[in-house]
Amino acid sequence: MKKLKQLCRIIFGRTMAVFIFLLIQILILYFAVVNLSSYFEAFYTVNTILSVAVMIYIISDDSNTSFKMAWIIPVLVLPVFGTLMYIYVKTELGTKLVKKKLSGIIKNSNRFLPQNENIVNDLGEIDEGERNFAVYMKEKAFFPVYGGTSTKYFPLGDDKLNAMLEELEKAEKFIFMEYFIVEEGEMWASILDILKRKAKQGVEVRFMYDGTCTIALLPVSYPKKMASYGIKCKVFSPIKPVLTTVQNNRDHRKILVIDGKVAFTGGVNLADEYVNKVERFGHWKDTAIMLKGDAVKSFTVMFLQNWSITEPKEEDYSKYIVTDFPELKNENTSGYVIPYSDSPLDHENVGQNVYLDILYRAKKYVHIMTPYLILDDEMITALTYAAKRGVETVIIMPHIPDKQYAYLLARTYYAELISAGVKIYEYTPGFVHAKVFVSDDIRAVVGSINLDYRSLFLHFECAAYTYGTSSVAETEADYLETLKKCTEITLEDCRRFSLIKRIIGKTLRIIAPLM
Repeated sequence: MKKLKQLCRIIFGRTMAVFIFLLIQILILYFAVVNLSSYFEAFYTVNTILSVAVMIYIISDDSNTSFKMAWIIPVLVLPVFGTLMYIYVKTELGTKLVKKKLSGIIKNSNRFLPQNENIVNDLGEIDEGERNFAVYMKEKAFFPVYGGTSTKYFPLGDDKLNAMLEELEKAEKFIFMEYFIVEEGEMWASILDILKRKAKQGVEVRFMYDGTCTIALLPVSYPKKMASYGIKCKVFSPIKPVLTTVQNNRDHRKILVIDGKVAFTGGVNLADEYVNKVERFGHWKDTAIMLKGDAVKSFTVMFLQNWSITEPKEEDYSKYIVTDFPELKNENTSGYVIPYSDSPLDHENVGQNVYLDILYRAKKYVHIMTPYLILDDEMITALTYAAKRGVETVIIMPHIPDKQYAYLLARTYYAELISAGVKIYEYTPGFVHAKVFVSDDIRAVVGSINLDYRSLFLHFECAAYTYGTSSVAETEADYLETLKKCTEITLEDCRRFSLIKRIIGKTLRIIAPLM
Protein backbone atom coordinates (compact mmCIF):
# COMPACT_ATOMS: atom_id res chain seq x y z
CA MET A 1 0.00 0.00 0.00
CA LYS A 2 2.85 2.38 0.85
CA LYS A 3 4.57 1.71 -2.49
CA LEU A 4 1.26 2.21 -4.31
CA LYS A 5 0.77 5.61 -2.65
CA GLN A 6 4.28 6.65 -3.66
CA LEU A 7 3.64 5.52 -7.24
CA CYS A 8 0.36 7.46 -7.39
CA ARG A 9 2.10 10.54 -5.98
CA ILE A 10 4.65 10.31 -8.80
CA ILE A 11 2.11 9.70 -11.58
CA PHE A 12 -0.55 12.18 -10.53
CA GLY A 13 1.47 14.70 -8.58
CA ARG A 14 3.84 17.57 -9.25
CA THR A 15 6.72 15.22 -10.06
CA MET A 16 5.11 13.91 -13.24
CA ALA A 17 4.28 17.46 -14.31
CA VAL A 18 7.92 18.45 -13.81
CA PHE A 19 9.08 15.44 -15.84
CA ILE A 20 6.66 16.20 -18.69
CA PHE A 21 7.69 19.87 -18.84
CA LEU A 22 11.37 18.91 -18.93
CA LEU A 23 10.71 16.34 -21.65
CA ILE A 24 8.79 18.90 -23.69
CA GLN A 25 11.71 21.35 -23.45
CA ILE A 26 14.15 18.70 -24.65
CA LEU A 27 11.87 17.67 -27.54
CA ILE A 28 11.31 21.30 -28.58
CA LEU A 29 15.05 21.88 -28.61
CA TYR A 30 15.64 18.71 -30.61
CA PHE A 31 12.95 19.33 -33.25
CA ALA A 32 13.90 22.99 -33.55
CA VAL A 33 17.43 21.93 -34.42
CA VAL A 34 16.23 19.25 -36.89
CA ASN A 35 13.81 21.59 -38.66
CA LEU A 36 16.32 24.40 -38.76
CA SER A 37 18.79 22.14 -40.53
CA SER A 38 16.27 21.32 -43.29
CA TYR A 39 15.71 25.00 -44.16
CA PHE A 40 19.26 26.21 -44.31
CA GLU A 41 21.88 24.40 -46.35
CA ALA A 42 24.59 26.48 -44.76
CA PHE A 43 23.47 25.25 -41.36
CA TYR A 44 25.34 21.95 -41.77
CA THR A 45 28.53 23.74 -42.72
CA VAL A 46 28.28 26.02 -39.72
CA ASN A 47 27.43 23.11 -37.42
CA THR A 48 30.30 21.00 -38.78
CA ILE A 49 32.73 23.78 -37.95
CA LEU A 50 31.08 24.21 -34.56
CA SER A 51 31.19 20.46 -33.86
CA VAL A 52 34.89 20.29 -34.70
CA ALA A 53 35.55 23.28 -32.42
CA VAL A 54 33.55 21.62 -29.63
CA MET A 55 35.43 18.34 -30.11
CA ILE A 56 38.77 20.15 -29.86
CA TYR A 57 37.57 21.93 -26.72
CA ILE A 58 36.38 18.68 -25.11
CA ILE A 59 39.64 16.87 -25.86
CA SER A 60 41.80 19.73 -24.55
CA ASP A 61 39.61 20.36 -21.49
CA ASP A 62 41.13 19.44 -18.11
CA SER A 63 38.02 17.55 -16.99
CA ASN A 64 37.83 13.81 -16.27
CA THR A 65 38.58 11.61 -19.30
CA SER A 66 35.45 9.52 -18.83
CA PHE A 67 33.27 12.62 -18.89
CA LYS A 68 34.99 13.67 -22.11
CA MET A 69 34.07 10.34 -23.72
CA ALA A 70 30.49 10.64 -22.48
CA TRP A 71 30.22 13.91 -24.44
CA ILE A 72 32.27 12.91 -27.49
CA ILE A 73 29.86 10.07 -28.33
CA PRO A 74 26.66 12.21 -28.60
CA VAL A 75 28.58 14.94 -30.47
CA LEU A 76 29.71 12.33 -33.01
CA VAL A 77 26.41 10.41 -33.26
CA LEU A 78 24.08 13.45 -33.10
CA PRO A 79 26.40 16.29 -34.14
CA VAL A 80 23.75 19.01 -34.29
CA PHE A 81 21.86 18.18 -31.11
CA GLY A 82 24.91 16.91 -29.21
CA THR A 83 26.97 20.00 -30.00
CA LEU A 84 24.28 22.47 -29.03
CA MET A 85 23.45 20.53 -25.86
CA TYR A 86 27.12 20.58 -24.82
CA ILE A 87 27.33 24.32 -25.44
CA TYR A 88 24.15 24.84 -23.44
CA VAL A 89 25.44 22.80 -20.49
CA LYS A 90 28.81 24.59 -20.46
CA THR A 91 27.25 28.06 -20.62
CA GLU A 92 24.19 27.37 -18.45
CA LEU A 93 23.54 30.49 -16.36
CA GLY A 94 21.87 28.80 -13.38
CA THR A 95 24.92 26.69 -12.56
CA LYS A 96 27.27 29.67 -12.95
CA LEU A 97 25.20 31.77 -10.55
CA VAL A 98 25.12 29.05 -7.87
CA LYS A 99 28.85 28.44 -8.37
CA LYS A 100 29.63 32.13 -7.93
CA LYS A 101 27.45 32.41 -4.82
CA LEU A 102 28.93 29.31 -3.19
CA SER A 103 32.49 30.37 -4.04
CA GLY A 104 31.91 33.64 -2.22
CA ILE A 105 30.38 31.87 0.76
CA ILE A 106 33.33 29.49 1.09
CA LYS A 107 35.84 32.33 0.76
CA ASN A 108 34.10 34.40 3.45
CA SER A 109 33.59 31.50 5.84
CA ASN A 110 37.14 30.18 5.56
CA ARG A 111 38.19 32.50 8.39
CA PHE A 112 36.09 30.45 10.81
CA LEU A 113 38.27 27.40 10.16
CA PRO A 114 41.86 28.49 10.90
CA GLN A 115 44.61 25.89 10.88
CA ASN A 116 46.56 25.31 14.08
CA GLU A 117 50.09 25.03 12.68
CA ASN A 118 51.30 23.19 15.77
CA ILE A 119 49.03 20.30 14.87
CA VAL A 120 50.40 20.23 11.32
CA ASN A 121 53.97 20.23 12.67
CA ASP A 122 53.13 17.41 15.08
CA LEU A 123 51.78 15.40 12.14
CA GLY A 124 54.98 16.05 10.21
CA GLU A 125 57.06 14.55 13.01
CA ILE A 126 54.94 11.39 12.89
CA ASP A 127 54.59 11.08 9.10
CA GLU A 128 55.74 13.63 6.54
CA GLY A 129 53.24 12.26 4.02
CA GLU A 130 50.43 12.86 6.49
CA ARG A 131 51.56 16.46 6.97
CA ASN A 132 51.56 16.99 3.20
CA PHE A 133 48.07 15.53 2.99
CA ALA A 134 46.86 17.91 5.73
CA VAL A 135 48.38 20.86 3.85
CA TYR A 136 46.49 19.83 0.70
CA MET A 137 43.20 19.51 2.60
CA LYS A 138 43.52 23.00 4.05
CA GLU A 139 44.88 24.76 0.98
CA LYS A 140 42.58 23.17 -1.62
CA ALA A 141 39.57 21.81 0.28
CA PHE A 142 39.67 24.61 2.93
CA PHE A 143 39.28 22.23 5.88
CA PRO A 144 41.93 21.99 8.62
CA VAL A 145 43.22 19.03 10.57
CA TYR A 146 42.25 18.88 14.25
CA GLY A 147 43.40 17.25 17.44
CA GLY A 148 41.29 17.41 20.58
CA THR A 149 38.44 15.35 19.13
CA SER A 150 36.91 12.09 20.27
CA THR A 151 35.52 9.72 17.63
CA LYS A 152 33.00 6.90 17.81
CA TYR A 153 32.33 4.52 14.91
CA PHE A 154 28.93 2.90 14.39
CA PRO A 155 28.87 -0.41 12.47
CA LEU A 156 25.14 -0.15 11.72
CA GLY A 157 22.55 2.55 11.18
CA ASP A 158 20.68 1.00 14.10
CA ASP A 159 23.57 1.93 16.40
CA LYS A 160 23.83 5.44 15.01
CA LEU A 161 20.12 6.08 15.59
CA ASN A 162 20.39 5.22 19.27
CA ALA A 163 23.32 7.61 19.71
CA MET A 164 21.57 10.33 17.66
CA LEU A 165 18.48 10.21 19.85
CA GLU A 166 20.59 10.33 23.01
CA GLU A 167 22.60 13.36 21.81
CA LEU A 168 19.55 15.18 20.45
CA GLU A 169 17.94 14.99 23.88
CA LYS A 170 20.95 16.92 25.27
CA ALA A 171 20.62 19.83 22.79
CA GLU A 172 20.46 23.25 24.46
CA LYS A 173 21.27 25.84 21.77
CA PHE A 174 20.94 24.56 18.20
CA ILE A 175 20.46 21.51 16.00
CA PHE A 176 21.54 21.46 12.34
CA MET A 177 20.46 18.55 10.12
CA GLU A 178 21.25 18.03 6.42
CA TYR A 179 20.27 14.77 4.70
CA PHE A 180 19.83 13.36 1.21
CA ILE A 181 16.79 11.20 1.97
CA VAL A 182 14.09 11.61 4.59
CA GLU A 183 10.98 9.46 4.63
CA GLU A 184 8.17 9.34 7.13
CA GLY A 185 8.37 6.23 9.26
CA GLU A 186 9.50 4.93 12.64
CA MET A 187 13.03 6.35 12.42
CA TRP A 188 12.03 9.83 11.32
CA ALA A 189 9.11 9.95 13.78
CA SER A 190 11.43 9.27 16.74
CA ILE A 191 13.78 12.04 15.61
CA LEU A 192 11.04 14.53 14.73
CA ASP A 193 9.41 14.08 18.13
CA ILE A 194 12.61 15.32 19.79
CA LEU A 195 13.05 18.16 17.27
CA LYS A 196 9.55 19.46 17.97
CA ARG A 197 10.08 19.37 21.72
CA LYS A 198 13.47 21.08 21.45
CA ALA A 199 12.03 23.81 19.20
CA LYS A 200 9.36 24.50 21.82
CA GLN A 201 12.09 24.77 24.45
CA GLY A 202 13.79 27.52 22.42
CA VAL A 203 16.49 25.43 20.74
CA GLU A 204 17.18 26.66 17.19
CA VAL A 205 16.40 23.76 14.87
CA ARG A 206 17.30 23.84 11.17
CA PHE A 207 16.59 20.98 8.81
CA MET A 208 17.58 20.73 5.14
CA TYR A 209 16.92 17.85 2.76
CA ASP A 210 17.56 17.27 -0.92
CA GLY A 211 14.93 18.16 -3.50
CA THR A 212 14.70 14.59 -4.81
CA CYS A 213 12.68 13.74 -1.69
CA THR A 214 9.73 15.56 -3.25
CA ILE A 215 9.60 13.01 -6.08
CA ALA A 216 8.04 10.26 -3.96
CA LEU A 217 8.93 10.63 -0.28
CA LEU A 218 7.65 13.98 0.99
CA PRO A 219 4.95 16.44 -0.12
CA VAL A 220 6.05 19.77 -1.61
CA SER A 221 4.48 21.57 1.34
CA TYR A 222 6.56 19.72 3.94
CA PRO A 223 8.71 22.77 4.88
CA LYS A 224 5.51 24.59 5.90
CA LYS A 225 4.55 21.65 8.10
CA MET A 226 7.97 21.78 9.75
CA ALA A 227 7.65 25.55 10.22
CA SER A 228 4.43 24.96 12.15
CA TYR A 229 6.55 23.03 14.68
CA GLY A 230 8.98 25.94 15.00
CA ILE A 231 11.60 24.20 12.82
CA LYS A 232 13.39 26.12 10.07
CA CYS A 233 13.20 23.85 7.05
CA LYS A 234 14.69 24.17 3.58
CA VAL A 235 14.70 22.03 0.43
CA PHE A 236 18.08 21.96 -1.27
CA SER A 237 17.74 22.53 -5.03
CA PRO A 238 14.01 21.78 -5.45
CA ILE A 239 13.12 19.83 -8.58
CA LYS A 240 11.68 22.34 -11.05
CA PRO A 241 10.27 22.08 -14.61
CA VAL A 242 13.25 23.98 -16.01
CA LEU A 243 16.04 22.51 -18.14
CA THR A 244 19.08 23.33 -16.01
CA THR A 245 22.23 21.45 -15.00
CA VAL A 246 21.89 22.73 -11.43
CA GLN A 247 19.36 19.96 -10.85
CA ASN A 248 22.03 17.36 -11.61
CA ASN A 249 24.05 18.39 -8.54
CA ARG A 250 22.25 16.83 -5.59
CA ASP A 251 23.00 17.26 -1.88
CA HIS A 252 24.09 13.74 -0.94
CA ARG A 253 25.56 14.79 2.42
CA LYS A 254 24.51 13.44 5.82
CA ILE A 255 25.23 15.90 8.62
CA LEU A 256 23.94 16.36 12.15
CA VAL A 257 25.47 19.03 14.40
CA ILE A 258 24.32 19.60 17.99
CA ASP A 259 25.33 22.75 19.90
CA GLY A 260 28.61 22.91 17.96
CA LYS A 261 29.92 20.15 20.22
CA VAL A 262 28.75 16.92 18.58
CA ALA A 263 28.57 15.93 14.91
CA PHE A 264 27.49 12.84 12.99
CA THR A 265 28.13 11.80 9.41
CA GLY A 266 28.22 8.59 7.38
CA GLY A 267 25.98 6.78 4.95
CA VAL A 268 22.81 6.66 7.04
CA ASN A 269 19.81 8.62 5.77
CA LEU A 270 16.55 9.20 7.62
CA ALA A 271 14.37 6.30 6.52
CA ASP A 272 13.46 2.99 8.12
CA GLU A 273 15.49 0.71 5.84
CA TYR A 274 18.70 2.43 6.99
CA VAL A 275 18.13 1.17 10.54
CA ASN A 276 16.55 -2.16 9.55
CA LYS A 277 13.09 -1.21 10.77
CA VAL A 278 11.84 -2.46 7.41
CA GLU A 279 13.55 -4.87 5.05
CA ARG A 280 14.62 -3.74 1.60
CA PHE A 281 17.23 -5.76 -0.28
CA GLY A 282 17.90 -8.00 2.72
CA HIS A 283 19.87 -6.78 5.72
CA TRP A 284 20.97 -3.15 5.35
CA LYS A 285 24.63 -2.67 6.23
CA ASP A 286 25.50 0.97 6.83
CA THR A 287 28.01 2.89 8.92
CA ALA A 288 28.45 6.26 10.62
CA ILE A 289 30.81 8.18 12.87
CA MET A 290 30.29 10.61 15.74
CA LEU A 291 32.74 13.41 16.56
CA LYS A 292 32.97 15.42 19.76
CA GLY A 293 35.32 18.38 20.13
CA ASP A 294 37.29 20.74 17.91
CA ALA A 295 36.61 18.98 14.59
CA VAL A 296 32.88 19.66 14.94
CA LYS A 297 33.62 23.23 13.79
CA SER A 298 34.09 22.02 10.23
CA PHE A 299 30.71 20.26 10.11
CA THR A 300 29.06 23.36 11.55
CA VAL A 301 30.55 25.52 8.80
CA MET A 302 29.74 22.89 6.13
CA PHE A 303 26.08 23.00 7.04
CA LEU A 304 25.92 26.78 7.14
CA GLN A 305 27.66 27.05 3.75
CA ASN A 306 25.01 25.02 1.93
CA TRP A 307 22.21 26.63 3.94
CA SER A 308 23.49 30.07 2.92
CA ILE A 309 23.30 29.42 -0.84
CA THR A 310 19.70 30.64 -0.98
CA GLU A 311 20.04 33.26 1.77
CA PRO A 312 20.10 36.94 0.69
CA LYS A 313 22.53 38.08 3.39
CA GLU A 314 25.75 36.71 4.83
CA GLU A 315 25.24 35.01 8.18
CA ASP A 316 27.40 35.38 11.28
CA TYR A 317 28.85 31.89 11.72
CA SER A 318 30.82 32.85 14.81
CA LYS A 319 27.87 32.42 17.19
CA TYR A 320 27.72 28.73 16.28
CA ILE A 321 31.46 28.03 16.68
CA VAL A 322 32.43 26.42 19.99
CA THR A 323 36.02 26.44 21.25
CA ASP A 324 35.77 24.99 24.77
CA PHE A 325 34.92 21.34 25.43
CA PRO A 326 35.30 20.60 29.16
CA GLU A 327 33.12 17.47 28.81
CA LEU A 328 35.95 15.77 26.84
CA LYS A 329 38.30 15.57 29.84
CA ASN A 330 37.54 11.88 30.38
CA GLU A 331 37.33 10.89 26.70
CA ASN A 332 39.98 9.60 24.32
CA THR A 333 40.97 12.46 22.02
CA SER A 334 44.15 10.95 20.64
CA GLY A 335 44.79 11.10 16.91
CA TYR A 336 43.76 13.59 14.24
CA VAL A 337 40.56 14.33 12.35
CA ILE A 338 39.84 16.15 9.08
CA PRO A 339 36.12 16.58 8.36
CA TYR A 340 35.68 17.67 4.74
CA SER A 341 33.13 18.31 2.04
CA ASP A 342 33.31 18.11 -1.74
CA SER A 343 31.49 20.42 -4.15
CA PRO A 344 30.75 19.61 -7.82
CA LEU A 345 30.98 23.32 -8.63
CA ASP A 346 34.73 23.75 -8.22
CA HIS A 347 37.68 22.14 -10.01
CA GLU A 348 38.96 20.17 -7.02
CA ASN A 349 37.84 16.53 -6.77
CA VAL A 350 38.48 16.27 -3.05
CA GLY A 351 36.48 13.08 -2.49
CA GLN A 352 38.39 11.17 -5.15
CA ASN A 353 41.76 12.63 -4.17
CA VAL A 354 41.35 11.48 -0.55
CA TYR A 355 40.62 7.93 -1.71
CA LEU A 356 43.53 8.01 -4.18
CA ASP A 357 45.87 9.30 -1.48
CA ILE A 358 44.96 6.37 0.79
CA LEU A 359 45.49 3.86 -2.03
CA TYR A 360 48.86 5.25 -3.09
CA ARG A 361 50.26 5.62 0.44
CA ALA A 362 49.01 2.26 1.74
CA LYS A 363 51.73 -0.16 2.89
CA LYS A 364 49.82 -3.20 4.21
CA TYR A 365 46.14 -3.04 3.31
CA VAL A 366 43.23 -0.94 2.06
CA HIS A 367 39.77 -2.22 3.00
CA ILE A 368 36.79 -0.66 1.23
CA MET A 369 33.01 -0.83 1.56
CA THR A 370 30.87 0.79 -1.13
CA PRO A 371 27.38 0.20 -2.55
CA TYR A 372 28.41 1.16 -6.09
CA LEU A 373 31.50 0.56 -8.20
CA ILE A 374 31.50 2.78 -11.29
CA LEU A 375 35.12 3.73 -11.84
CA ASP A 376 37.18 6.00 -14.05
CA ASP A 377 40.65 5.06 -15.34
CA GLU A 378 42.41 6.91 -12.52
CA MET A 379 40.62 4.96 -9.79
CA ILE A 380 41.10 1.64 -11.60
CA THR A 381 44.82 2.35 -11.87
CA ALA A 382 45.09 3.23 -8.16
CA LEU A 383 43.21 0.10 -7.04
CA THR A 384 45.13 -2.28 -9.31
CA TYR A 385 48.50 -0.67 -8.60
CA ALA A 386 47.95 -1.04 -4.85
CA ALA A 387 47.21 -4.75 -5.32
CA LYS A 388 50.13 -5.27 -7.71
CA ARG A 389 52.64 -3.88 -5.22
CA GLY A 390 51.50 -6.30 -2.52
CA VAL A 391 48.98 -4.15 -0.64
CA GLU A 392 45.96 -6.22 0.41
CA THR A 393 43.19 -4.42 -1.49
CA VAL A 394 39.69 -5.64 -0.65
CA ILE A 395 36.29 -4.30 -1.69
CA ILE A 396 32.99 -5.32 -0.10
CA MET A 397 29.98 -4.88 -2.38
CA PRO A 398 26.26 -5.67 -1.98
CA HIS A 399 25.01 -9.14 -2.89
CA ILE A 400 21.44 -7.84 -3.11
CA PRO A 401 21.65 -4.51 -5.01
CA ASP A 402 19.20 -1.64 -4.69
CA LYS A 403 19.69 -0.63 -8.34
CA GLN A 404 20.04 -3.46 -10.84
CA TYR A 405 21.64 -1.26 -13.52
CA ALA A 406 24.31 -0.07 -11.07
CA TYR A 407 25.08 -3.66 -10.08
CA LEU A 408 25.41 -4.79 -13.70
CA LEU A 409 27.74 -1.88 -14.34
CA ALA A 410 29.82 -2.72 -11.27
CA ARG A 411 30.19 -6.33 -12.41
CA THR A 412 31.95 -5.14 -15.58
CA TYR A 413 34.90 -4.00 -13.43
CA TYR A 414 35.20 -7.20 -11.39
CA ALA A 415 37.35 -9.29 -13.76
CA GLU A 416 39.89 -6.53 -14.42
CA LEU A 417 40.27 -5.77 -10.72
CA ILE A 418 40.45 -9.42 -9.64
CA SER A 419 43.01 -10.22 -12.34
CA ALA A 420 45.25 -7.49 -10.90
CA GLY A 421 44.97 -8.93 -7.38
CA VAL A 422 42.12 -6.88 -5.94
CA LYS A 423 39.80 -9.06 -3.86
CA ILE A 424 36.07 -8.49 -4.22
CA TYR A 425 33.48 -9.81 -1.78
CA GLU A 426 29.70 -9.52 -1.79
CA TYR A 427 27.73 -9.08 1.44
CA THR A 428 25.60 -12.22 1.44
CA PRO A 429 22.86 -11.08 3.88
CA GLY A 430 21.83 -8.13 1.72
CA PHE A 431 22.77 -4.59 0.77
CA VAL A 432 25.89 -2.60 1.70
CA HIS A 433 25.27 1.15 1.77
CA ALA A 434 28.40 1.97 3.80
CA LYS A 435 31.10 4.23 2.38
CA VAL A 436 34.28 3.22 4.19
CA PHE A 437 38.03 3.23 3.51
CA VAL A 438 40.38 1.92 6.21
CA SER A 439 44.11 1.37 5.78
CA ASP A 440 47.15 0.12 7.71
CA ASP A 441 45.49 0.35 11.15
CA ILE A 442 46.17 4.10 11.10
CA ARG A 443 43.78 5.95 8.75
CA ALA A 444 40.12 5.68 7.80
CA VAL A 445 37.33 7.55 6.05
CA VAL A 446 33.65 7.29 6.93
CA GLY A 447 31.21 9.47 5.04
CA SER A 448 28.70 9.81 2.21
CA ILE A 449 31.07 9.34 -0.76
CA ASN A 450 30.47 6.29 -2.98
CA LEU A 451 32.90 4.90 -5.55
CA ASP A 452 30.89 6.15 -8.50
CA TYR A 453 30.84 9.18 -10.79
CA ARG A 454 27.91 10.87 -9.08
CA SER A 455 29.52 10.92 -5.66
CA LEU A 456 33.02 11.70 -6.88
CA PHE A 457 32.14 14.39 -9.42
CA LEU A 458 28.48 15.48 -9.44
CA HIS A 459 27.10 15.55 -5.88
CA PHE A 460 27.71 17.62 -2.78
CA GLU A 461 29.36 15.18 -0.36
CA CYS A 462 31.06 15.00 3.03
CA ALA A 463 33.14 12.67 5.17
CA ALA A 464 35.45 12.44 8.18
CA TYR A 465 39.08 11.42 7.67
CA THR A 466 40.65 10.03 10.84
CA TYR A 467 44.32 9.30 11.56
CA GLY A 468 45.48 7.45 14.64
CA THR A 469 42.12 7.71 16.41
CA SER A 470 40.40 4.97 18.38
CA SER A 471 37.69 4.79 15.72
CA VAL A 472 40.19 3.51 13.11
CA ALA A 473 40.54 0.27 15.07
CA GLU A 474 36.75 0.11 15.48
CA THR A 475 36.30 0.54 11.73
CA GLU A 476 38.78 -2.22 10.87
CA ALA A 477 37.29 -4.58 13.46
CA ASP A 478 33.86 -4.08 11.93
CA TYR A 479 35.28 -4.64 8.45
CA LEU A 480 36.77 -7.99 9.42
CA GLU A 481 33.49 -9.05 11.06
CA THR A 482 31.55 -8.01 7.96
CA LEU A 483 33.94 -9.99 5.78
CA LYS A 484 32.88 -13.17 7.59
CA LYS A 485 29.38 -12.65 6.19
CA CYS A 486 30.59 -12.20 2.62
CA THR A 487 31.29 -14.44 -0.35
CA GLU A 488 34.44 -13.90 -2.40
CA ILE A 489 33.94 -13.38 -6.14
CA THR A 490 36.37 -15.27 -8.36
CA LEU A 491 37.29 -15.01 -12.04
CA GLU A 492 35.30 -18.18 -12.58
CA ASP A 493 32.25 -16.45 -11.06
CA CYS A 494 32.80 -13.61 -13.54
CA ARG A 495 32.90 -16.06 -16.45
CA ARG A 496 29.71 -17.78 -15.28
CA PHE A 497 27.83 -14.50 -14.94
CA SER A 498 24.92 -14.22 -17.40
CA LEU A 499 26.08 -13.27 -20.91
CA ILE A 500 23.06 -11.02 -21.41
CA LYS A 501 23.76 -9.23 -18.14
CA ARG A 502 27.41 -8.81 -19.12
CA ILE A 503 26.38 -7.26 -22.44
CA ILE A 504 23.95 -4.91 -20.68
CA GLY A 505 26.67 -3.89 -18.22
CA LYS A 506 29.22 -3.26 -20.96
CA THR A 507 26.68 -1.18 -22.86
CA LEU A 508 25.98 0.87 -19.76
CA ARG A 509 29.71 1.64 -19.49
CA ILE A 510 29.22 4.04 -22.43
CA ILE A 511 27.04 6.32 -20.28
CA ALA A 512 28.59 5.39 -16.92
CA PRO A 513 29.68 8.98 -16.12
CA LEU A 514 26.05 10.06 -16.30
CA MET A 515 24.78 7.39 -13.88
